Amino acid sequence: MLCAEELLRLELFQHLPQARIDWICARATPIELTRGEILVKEGDLPRGFLVILAGSLSISRLTNGIDMPVGQHDAPAFVGEIQVLTEEPLPVTLCAKTDCHIYEIAGEDFLELLHECRDFERTIIRTVETRIRGLESFIRNREKMAALGNLAAGLAHELNNPAAALVRALKDVTPALLELQRMNLVYGKAMATEEDPTHTEQWLEVRDRGYDIITEGRLDSLTISDREEELLDWLEDYGVEDAWKLAEPLAAGDINPEILDQLMERWRDDTTELRDQGIRWLALSFDVMSSIQAGLRGAERISALISSMKSYSHLDRGVQQVVDVHEGIEDTIRLFSYKIKQGIEIQRNYERTIPKISAYGSELNQVWTNLIDNAIDAMDGEGKIEITTSSCKDRVIVTMSDSGSGIPDDVRSRIFEPFFTTKAVGKGSGLGLDIVRRVVENRHQGTISCDSKPGKTTFTIGLPLKTEKRN
Repeated sequence: MLCAEELLRLELFQHLPQARIDWICARATPIELTRGEILVKEGDLPRGFLVILAGSLSISRLTNGIDMPVGQHDAPAFVGEIQVLTEEPLPVTLCAKTDCHIYEIAGEDFLELLHECRDFERTIIRTVETRIRGLESFIRNREKMAALGNLAAGLAHELNNPAAALVRALKDVTPALLELQRMNLVYGKAMATEEDPTHTEQWLEVRDRGYDIITEGRLDSLTISDREEELLDWLEDYGVEDAWKLAEPLAAGDINPEILDQLMERWRDDTTELRDQGIRWLALSFDVMSSIQAGLRGAERISALISSMKSYSHLDRGVQQVVDVHEGIEDTIRLFSYKIKQGIEIQRNYERTIPKISAYGSELNQVWTNLIDNAIDAMDGEGKIEITTSSCKDRVIVTMSDSGSGIPDDVRSRIFEPFFTTKAVGKGSGLGLDIVRRVVENRHQGTISCDSKPGKTTFTIGLPLKTEKRN
């Protein structure tokens, strides 16, 4: 049986009369844990009020499948008061770091003590407040780091393709330029005695026209594919080695068999490499231009992503700025493109004339991030997100809808509560929508509401044009 002297080691019980101490000792149930043994798991239903008299319990929380340490309870200590009071599933896992000697006080007995002794109640309330604040702060920081990690991973994924295209372009262009230089020298020697520059000008004119077509992207892939087949037949008839390698770049430059007939007429009977060098020179020129264009597109994509990330985080601005809501939403969408392009359709219904607003830009982008991320999760990565903006008097209205399964009616009123989540254990912290609510209501004096039914969940946010500064 629990000894009164052991119980009185905790200040909490020193406020109780001796009769109540004896009553607790008679009713408490002993629990013995060996090192590594789990007392309670995250998501379990609450059990009684637990008094740790010997040993140490580790506190952890599942985050994206990883058990993350949160803290520990060292004897003498107590735990379990929050779950007895709220009757909510446990938000953490408690595991024995060492052999532990624990006593459990039934929930109804704990509540009886709480209502009977004011000092006992006051100590419990102070402890609850401190623990909730500490856990919330810890998880909020974890959430920010996790969100940053996800964005960084997504950004790295998005940067990989354009960066690879740029590297490929630079690698391919160097040897190609050297070969073009050699061809020019060979042709220059052959044409040294040529008095009429007309033939050379024809080649240059065809090349320059092809450059323009490639840089402006005038030809679609179907047209290029059809042209390739025509050119391949012509090149094989002419006797060009590896004709298939030349057909694609020539087609991209809008070359057709008639043009080749005209250009190559004077070289058909040549027995040197000049017989087909002009064709190879033209194809290689177009290949170089296509590589440069691919590299430029990659560089532009990289620049756009970095610009979006910079704008998203508002690194080069003050805390509160005049921001364009559309820009913030679009920056967020671009940073989520690695998820969105897998099967998510974004439908934009923007009122382009809505004014800019005075806001905390980076915090507002956290709102769009959490709402879009939740929408993607709700749709299991496949569906439609509809974003609508409008203005109403002195406010900007943003609605975000998704085609997911919806939020059950019996929990909809609780979705903005800290630590409340409808996701499986380890999949959500329950702070995402709490952050959204705090940023919208507390930081921007705005409004947020949710309407949900199967197949459509809509969050409506109202933001004032001017936000009063608050700490």
